[in-house]
Amino acid sequence: MQAGHVGLHAIWRNTPNAISIARLCATAFLLAAIFQHRIELFKWLLLACLLSDILDGLIARTFQLTSKVGAALDSAADMLTMLIGLVGVYVFQRAFVAEHFAGVLIVAAFYFAEAVAALVRYGKLSSFHTLLDRIAAYAGGIFVMSLFLWGYHGWIFQLAVLVYVVSLAEEMMLIYFLPEWKTDVGNIFRVLAARGGNPDA
Repeated sequence: MQAGHVGLHAIWRNTPNAISIARLCATAFLLAAIFQHRIELFKWLLLACLLSDILDGLIARTFQLTSKVGAALDSAADMLTMLIGLVGVYVFQRAFVAEHFAGVLIVAAFYFAEAVAALVRYGKLSSFHTLLDRIAAYAGGIFVMSLFLWGYHGWIFQLAVLVYVVSLAEEMMLIYFLPEWKTDVGNIFRVLAARGGNPDA
C-alpha cells in the first residue's frame, strides 16, 4: 500500500514536467501543420499548447511541484512554441504581418535578444517566471488565437506588444542583476530589494 502511495506521488509530482514534454513534442506537429499548410490543425494545436502552458504552471505553483528541471523544460517548450507560432503567423496571416511588421519585429527582437543574453550569461534559457512574464504569455496567446479565430483587433495587438516589451525588458534587467540562474524570482523589485539587503545576492 505504501509503495503504491509513493508511486502515485511520484507520478503526480512529475505531471507538470510531463505536460511540458508533451508540449515540446507537439511543436513537431505544429511545424508539420505549417509545412502542409493545414491552418485548422495548426490553430487548434497551438491553442492546446498555450492552454497546457497555463495548466502546467498552475499545477506546479498550486501544489508546490516546481523544480529546476521543470522550469528548464517549460522554458524550452515556451521558446519553441513562440518561435513556431511566429512562423505560423507569418505563413497563415501574411496580410497582418505585412501591415504590422514593425510591431511583430519589435517583439521578436526583444524575445531573441533576451534568449541570447540568457544563453551568454547562464548557458541556458532563463526561467524567471515573473508575474509580467505570465501576463505577457497570456496576452500574446489571446492575441494570436483571436487573430486566427476572429481576425485582427488592433487594441489586443497593441496591448500584447506593450506587455511583451515591458516583460522582456524586465527579464534583461534580471539577467544583468542575477549572476546565477534562478527561477520563480517574482519581479525585478524583489530582486533589487534582496540585493539591497545582501550586496552579494
